[in-house]
Amino acid sequence: MSKKVKMTYTALAGAFLLALYYIIFCFSAQDGETSGKISMKVSQMGVDFWNNLAGKGWSEQIKLQMAQYFEHPVRKMAHFAEYALMGFLQCSILRCHIQKNKKVFLFTILWVAVSAAADEIHQLFVPGRWGSGADVLLDTCGGAFGGAFCLLFVYIFIKVRTAKRTVLS
Repeated sequence: MSKKVKMTYTALAGAFLLALYYIIFCFSAQDGETSGKISMKVSQMGVDFWNNLAGKGWSEQIKLQMAQYFEHPVRKMAHFAEYALMGFLQCSILRCHIQKNKKVFLFTILWVAVSAAADEIHQLFVPGRWGSGADVLLDTCGGAFGGAFCLLFVYIFIKVRTAKRTVLS
């Protein structure tokens, strides 16, 4: 990969990473009630979608109970997904400049863990919110998943590109 392509990719991925940090910061700055309402709304939308797709015809009371049941897992899946994207972006930026996958992966995990801890510390200062070590662990696992997915993608890309060159030779 040429230096120009590496720098262009780094700038673009870095901009997406900064945007993601901003989104995470904004979500973390919401008070507990607002944050809970958003998670509940997403859960209700999911239950409504499933109800319509499966043609279940559930009552409003059943749908509300199901949405309440799924609200916590939805919130945790959002944590995991945000940090998986962070891990993917961070790992892809590092992989442009460092060829050793183990070093890239370990630095990605460290970066995500520090980011997750900072996010949880930030939440300590928001009304109705609190920091959670379990969330730091979940977020770090999400980042590790995103980093591993990135390295798998790079591995497959290199294998395919190498195979095409071999065929064309």
